[in-house]
Amino acid sequence: MKITMSIRFGVCATALGFVTVLVAFGQGRAGAGTSTSLSASSLPDAPAPAGKPSPRANSSAAADQAYEPITAGGRVKWILTSTFGFASLAGGVISSAYGTAVNHPSEYGTHWEGFGKRYGMRLSGVATSNAMEAGLGALWGEDPRYFREPEKSFGARCGNIIKQTFYARHRDGDFQVAYARIMAVTGSNFLSNAWRVNSEADAEHAAIRTVEGFGGRMAGNAWREFWPSVRARSWHK
Repeated sequence: MKITMSIRFGVCATALGFVTVLVAFGQGRAGAGTSTSLSASSLPDAPAPAGKPSPRANSSAAADQAYEPITAGGRVKWILTSTFGFASLAGGVISSAYGTAVNHPSEYGTHWEGFGKRYGMRLSGVATSNAMEAGLGALWGEDPRYFREPEKSFGARCGNIIKQTFYARHRDGDFQVAYARIMAVTGSNFLSNAWRVNSEADAEHAAIRTVEGFGGRMAGNAWREFWPSVRARSWHK
């Protein structure tokens, strides 16, 4: 069955991503240092540098100076967190529930089994995309993590969310086009046509899924940008 193939392929792609990260690490390409401590360089989503906020003209330079490239261990942790973290799993529940309610694709039906198939299909796609992004990015130092800017205005933070959907930091700390992410999101969605049901296994649906993939990434960035602030205020009260 295609659903079984999708799960197997997702596992294989994830394993391949891990191997690519480890190979790049062995070649000294995964980033500076090999520490696995919970520093800013090893967290799935790196927070903004701590300290007193500086003027806006100097904030970018200060952030660049504080930036540490992601390690091989950090890439593996990012894959796991981005695939099996709360935001990802919750998003899967919502999208699978919606697909079951409207019966899309129709081959899965509107029962619990159909929900499970939709959830498994999405999870395998997310795992494939994340493994590809982390693995390819390791070859040229593209950092898949999201970097918050809590000291900026609401509008600037929204701009940061949009920017980091299509741009990523590289070893020098500068933001550049996220080539690995673009290749991973696009490639995984077109590649998944090989194991999807016939009604959505075509180029048109793959293109739609690609757009949805970047939309989902933007929503995830918004969660990472604002949820820590909301949680801190709620706990403070």
